Amino acid sequence: MTQDLPSGQFSGREAFAQRLRDALAKAAQEGWRELILSDATFEGWPLQEAAVLASLHAWARCGGHLTLLAHSYDEVIHRQPRFVAWRKLWGHLIDCRVCRSVAASDFPSALWSPSWYLQRLDLPRSYGVCGTDRERGLQLHELLNERIRNSSPGFPASTLGL
Repeated sequence: MTQDLPSGQFSGREAFAQRLRDALAKAAQEGWRELILSDATFEGWPLQEAAVLASLHAWARCGGHLTLLAHSYDEVIHRQPRFVAWRKLWGHLIDCRVCRSVAASDFPSALWSPSWYLQRLDLPRSYGVCGTDRERGLQLHELLNERIRNSSPGFPASTLGL
């Protein structure tokens, strides 16, 4: 299932980014039905990269559901325009949430799926853990669900005006 994705600790921005790339490619390959991506601003996430967008596009064609959770989407809107365009195309599969009840410095930075997770525990050093451990994955899912419950819709796929 997710046997070729790494498990254990990682450290550094590139290690984090590579694990994201690999996980999204695997999500597309295996047709993961649910994904949660969470970060205060998504700064440093490779969401604008062509390979990541291709993985997301392939994943979306499988008809899964993606929840994006952020403290603010300003960074995404200003620095990741290709991802913003992709988000508009697949808006019917994506639920974007804003949670400001938690300080940006305490916001969970993670990718969660029912079969694999990735969580940064120390943002400045991009230190974290990833894997398939059920208990740790469940704890992360519960944390993310609590943040989602305390959030509101944000980052609309389109803006309607007069």
